[in-house]
Amino acid sequence: MSKEPAGVDDLEEEDSADEMSADGSEELYERLHLKVDKGQEPLRIDKFLKQRMEGASRSKLQKALEAGLVLVNNKPVSSNYKIKPQDEIILFSDKEAHGEEIIPENMPLNIVYEDEDVMIINKPPGLVVHPASGNYSGTLINGVAWYLRQKNDAISEQTLPRFGLVHRIDKNTSGLMVLAKTETAVRSLARQFFDHTVKRQYMALVWGDLVEEEGTIVAHVGRHKRFRKLFDAYPEGEYGKEAITHYKVLERFGYVTLVQCVLETGRTHQIRVHMQHIGHPLFNDDTYGGDKIVKGTVFSKYRQFVDNCFAICKRQALHAKTIGFVHPTTRQDMLFESELPDDMKKLLEKWRAYTANRLQ
Repeated sequence: MSKEPAGVDDLEEEDSADEMSADGSEELYERLHLKVDKGQEPLRIDKFLKQRMEGASRSKLQKALEAGLVLVNNKPVSSNYKIKPQDEIILFSDKEAHGEEIIPENMPLNIVYEDEDVMIINKPPGLVVHPASGNYSGTLINGVAWYLRQKNDAISEQTLPRFGLVHRIDKNTSGLMVLAKTETAVRSLARQFFDHTVKRQYMALVWGDLVEEEGTIVAHVGRHKRFRKLFDAYPEGEYGKEAITHYKVLERFGYVTLVQCVLETGRTHQIRVHMQHIGHPLFNDDTYGGDKIVKGTVFSKYRQFVDNCFAICKRQALHAKTIGFVHPTTRQDMLFESELPDDMKKLLEKWRAYTANRLQ
């Protein structure tokens, strides 16, 4: 997670909930990230935060401090900690900052693993993870709420755990997610995401034939300066947050390439933005330019072939294949893998057949 410097005498504050759109990707829920200015007098951190957060109560802030959801200079602090000039403060939210009620809804869930502390869910493409503006129902969390209610009748709509979502993947990205079921689990997993120790491996089909067999993309990711619903890469680090993606070529098809991407950080749309940045947007990514022919001569038969491929995989060809972490209670290493969904399997089969015919 990046440590973005403030101005000389400015209080830096950023609300990451604003970055987490309905189809946001993996990013720990930061409610607040700020750096104390040079002229700040010593003050209890709960009082300091209450002054700067509209609608925040001191009791809720103290609970967040007790839960380890407030870090100062990368370490948890108690409510009687007195802030100092240049302290860097991060407040993690125990729920997303939209405040919508979670309504349980019966829907199929592909639960790969579950115990008292965590759930691993294999999310299908097209499913929004969390209710937000424009998507108040039919989300993964609505389904999880219904599932938990069936297991425990004592859980009410008011007490449904909403702190369990410590990361997300895009609406149109498929694959594995981990959800925390206890406060202990959310603190442990949140810390692991913050420390970049969670193992995350993706498979993506990208446009073009990459020159290198493997490489690393280092470029900050932040909101596009003109189009605020998009994100962009800032390789000089002048804007956005630090983002690092490691990639490796798995299979080449001439005009497109199957790659493995390993995230060192988890920014909104990170893989999609990074691959576009190096000239290889994800296949059929309609947000970042992959929904048109990027490589290959545009003649009628090829264009028809690509259109058929778009029809098979009607979203960006990106799958969260692997997730690994240290179990919050047992401290054992946990690692889970998932197969490619049918649409990406069929897409790859079609490209393999096309490539084989072209080379004959």
